[in-house]
Amino acid sequence: MRPDSARSSARDTARTEAEAGDLANIPRPREQTRLLGQTQAEAAFAAALASGRLHHAWLIGGPAGIGKATLAYRVARRLVSDPRTLPSPESLDVPEDHPAARQVAALSHPNLIALRRVQAPGAKTLPTRISVDAAREALALFGATAGGEGGWRVCIVDSAEDLNANSANALLKMIEEPPPRAIFLIVSHAPGRLLPTIRSRCRALALRPLAETDIRAVIEGFPPPFARPDAAALARAAALCEGSVARAVALLDPATAAVEAEVSALLAGLPEPDGRRVLKLAETLAGRDAEPLLATALEAIQRHVAAELDRRQGEGPARLIGLVEAAERIAASAREAAIYNLDRRPLVLGAFRELAAAARA
Repeated sequence: MRPDSARSSARDTARTEAEAGDLANIPRPREQTRLLGQTQAEAAFAAALASGRLHHAWLIGGPAGIGKATLAYRVARRLVSDPRTLPSPESLDVPEDHPAARQVAALSHPNLIALRRVQAPGAKTLPTRISVDAAREALALFGATAGGEGGWRVCIVDSAEDLNANSANALLKMIEEPPPRAIFLIVSHAPGRLLPTIRSRCRALALRPLAETDIRAVIEGFPPPFARPDAAALARAAALCEGSVARAVALLDPATAAVEAEVSALLAGLPEPDGRRVLKLAETLAGRDAEPLLATALEAIQRHVAAELDRRQGEGPARLIGLVEAAERIAASAREAAIYNLDRRPLVLGAFRELAAAARA
């Protein structure tokens, strides 16, 4: 993502409702008019548009936080604009002061709908799924005639993982029989888990994790009130985030950074990590609001296992099988704890026991 963002009235107005994926003090994807680090994906859309053979459904896949939704809104902005008003009709660039840019940022353009999880007025939390009623209401736009000079109707699904079975089927039905000049931009963090019938009707576009330089450029370009981070903290976050801006931003949080550093220090002490520190970490990660911190700890463990497997790849499978199996048991325990809402302390303590045993072996 490029750091530039739309100076729209939508961003200047205080947010009155939460949306899935919101990051504190950071513009939403629809408020950003340009993109960084995804040149190939942009070129694919631009080439399809220029050829006049734009597929009606695109599956934009890749890890969270690498610019998928930003790309989708960037494409939507171009499609709902009158090409005669653009400086370069062949590209996806739309000036941030263009009327379409302001309308897309505010989700007020009549030819754009965004199917997403959003907090209802008066509700205290976000819904866990996109309901079938919400999907049907949003997709009703495609029963009307497209207006405006752009002539395209655009539906952005952000993200496909948030659809339940019924809302996914409602989307599938529309994709199977799309109206003229309608395009679906479906954001997915795990395309392989979607209904095969949805995948088969989409043109797949895989986005790559961002380079560290791009991560730093994006974060350094966020406008106030986002606080410019310390250079050392930003460099560490960019190195550990695996190409995701969202992860990098999370790692800039002091509490998250502290957990990541503590887990890394304990992993460095294998096979004999400090037991008291492991116990204290388990208590910290067992708190009611500690799910994001637990996720950070588990990601640090995954990175450690991946790094160890890479470092020891010359030793052969027989010597590495213990570490692989330990990682699989930790992942299974994490899934079980999440599904059944189990105490997280045994999960953390068990993870370090598993890794210590694998290291000794």
